[in-house]
Amino acid sequence: MKLDNIIYETKGKKIYRDGDKVIKVFDESFSKAAVLNEALNQARVEEIGEIKMPKIHEVTVVDGKWAIVSDYIEGKTMAQLMEENPDNIDEIIDKFVDIQIDILSKRSPLLTDLRDKMQKKISSSKLDATIRYELHNRVNGMKKHNKVCHGDFVPSNVIITPVGDAYVLDWAHVTQGNGAADAARTYLMLTLEGKEDIAKKYLDVYCKKTDTAKQLVQYWMPIVAASQSVKGIPEEQELLMSWATIADYQ
Repeated sequence: MKLDNIIYETKGKKIYRDGDKVIKVFDESFSKAAVLNEALNQARVEEIGEIKMPKIHEVTVVDGKWAIVSDYIEGKTMAQLMEENPDNIDEIIDKFVDIQIDILSKRSPLLTDLRDKMQKKISSSKLDATIRYELHNRVNGMKKHNKVCHGDFVPSNVIITPVGDAYVLDWAHVTQGNGAADAARTYLMLTLEGKEDIAKKYLDVYCKKTDTAKQLVQYWMPIVAASQSVKGIPEEQELLMSWATIADYQ
């Protein structure tokens, strides 16, 4: 296993390529339980057998740090394709939404319930107790759904291979729950990336294709904002707090 070709780095994680495999190495901030849970979640989605995704080959320890070894997927992310082909944004968003809808059509009953995860995140947030109470009630009022929700479905997590196949990466946050919550999360992450125009187009296309009232997705936005705030990324906090503390997202 060679760790001399780093292809991506984010907070607490470094991803290396070694031939036809990638090795995601976690730093000491990730517990054994967290890494094993990520691998377990991905394995459960793999078992559905109908979603194109990198397959896990090994969970191991590298230089005292936990690591997950999975397939390397050749291609370009949808984020790259959007940057390289601005005239084709509408077509790319259309395909992006179709991929998400396909994932939401799947079921994996052993995944964590999205509502339970949101409740824990809200409790862990630094929001005022009154706001936390309101958000807890919002979650409690949502009907129970069991759709596979990726949890971080953004263009940088979808790779299009040279032959046009779409592979979805990074299943660390997958749950089962309401598709509108997954859409709200996608909208939020696009906005945090400064891609407001793409976020609005995405939401329009998602709601049209799924026949979902835009208000339902918007109702989840304070909840997903509160959840994201727990990560404590300084440059995100002002926007997240503004979203999480409004009674009705407009």
